Amino acid sequence: MSRRQSRRALSLCVLLTGVLTGALLRATPSAHAHADPSHPRAADRGPVALLQESATARLATDGSLSDVVGLTKTNIWAVGQEDVWEAWQNRGVITHWDGTAWTEIGIRNDVSSAGHLRSVAAASPGEIWAVGEGHDGLPYVVRGDGSVFDRVGVPQFASGDWLGAVAAVPGRVVAVGSRGKKTLIATGTSKGWTAQEGKIRGTLYGVAVTQKGDGWAVGDDGGRPVIMKLSGTTWKPATVPSVEGGFLRDVYIDGPKKAVAVGGVYHDGKKITPLILTWNGKRWSQASVPQEYAELYGVTGDGKGHFWVSGFDPDHPGQAFLLKGSGPAWHVVRGEPAARPRTMRLQAVTHVGDLTLAVGHVVDAGDRYTDVVERFQQGGGAKSEAAPAPSLRPTSAPGLGGAPGSGAGTPTDAPS
Repeated sequence: MSRRQSRRALSLCVLLTGVLTGALLRATPSAHAHADPSHPRAADRGPVALLQESATARLATDGSLSDVVGLTKTNIWAVGQEDVWEAWQNRGVITHWDGTAWTEIGIRNDVSSAGHLRSVAAASPGEIWAVGEGHDGLPYVVRGDGSVFDRVGVPQFASGDWLGAVAAVPGRVVAVGSRGKKTLIATGTSKGWTAQEGKIRGTLYGVAVTQKGDGWAVGDDGGRPVIMKLSGTTWKPATVPSVEGGFLRDVYIDGPKKAVAVGGVYHDGKKITPLILTWNGKRWSQASVPQEYAELYGVTGDGKGHFWVSGFDPDHPGQAFLLKGSGPAWHVVRGEPAARPRTMRLQAVTHVGDLTLAVGHVVDAGDRYTDVVERFQQGGGAKSEAAPAPSLRPTSAPGLGGAPGSGAGTPTDAPS
């Protein structure tokens, strides 16, 4: 989110600290899943038939998933938040899918505990990272080995620093956000942590790095997109198409000559048009998108030049909304229409094999959030690896129906 808090962040009275677009590194093609509904449904609208399933990771009251990363179809991690009303505070959530069920994993030896966890990344099955905010006022960094998680102290962070995204490869983890009115990039290696405060105004919301040393971080300066490029060990501003009112929320690298960054453009009247920028090895260019209005939050790929983008379509607020493309050409993929009015925002997306998973939340008439998992799989006899479970159709799952609430808005809580 940009620093235009009133335009680009959820109201604190709706969801305490808001819900974030995750930006993550997918070290391998990624996936996300949930126990399958009993009857997969046909999804629209591209040239290849898809089967769609809608479910939830069953977080507590006012839960939302902000980000997801998968190593295999049975090894998926997601983060987000749920509210603990007795203490009047939100609680960060780390949850794992093992092919059968979601299991929440706690963070040990930390009395202050995590607030909103915004981003998750996997360097390997035994090295999982997540970032967000702590209840002690400091940025929150946590590392897990697949079974337990511990908070990681980063001496370079100070109160007021804000983290929006994390990426990781073996031997390196990168967290991005803002410090005051400037961009902030922190890098952890076996030698410790370093922090680079940017020389330009802005906030970074998405980051991706590769084991070969390529890296991009994206965000905005409050009025135009910002992209930072990793050059050796230093991040430098990249030349970006001038898009007045533009912002970027996520980036995916498909090699040194191909990357995709996604976000939107604010217009008068608070209308948002989708923004996709593509990298061809020499320059960033704006892609044509077949959707007049939409908010784009997350992007992933299969490593073979195909990309999926998650977001929100204000003209069809109750339906899952994705874009699928190869860079220059994109088409819309929608989920089944809701049985009752609702607002669904898919904050992040990940892909593995023939499976594309997007996570986020839906909002009901009481402004209550329920986490949601949307699963799209190519037709033609594709089967799920998950055990059968009761259907979680909108008509039977609390929070997956009802009128849209006033919490509809962009998914990130921007730093103030």
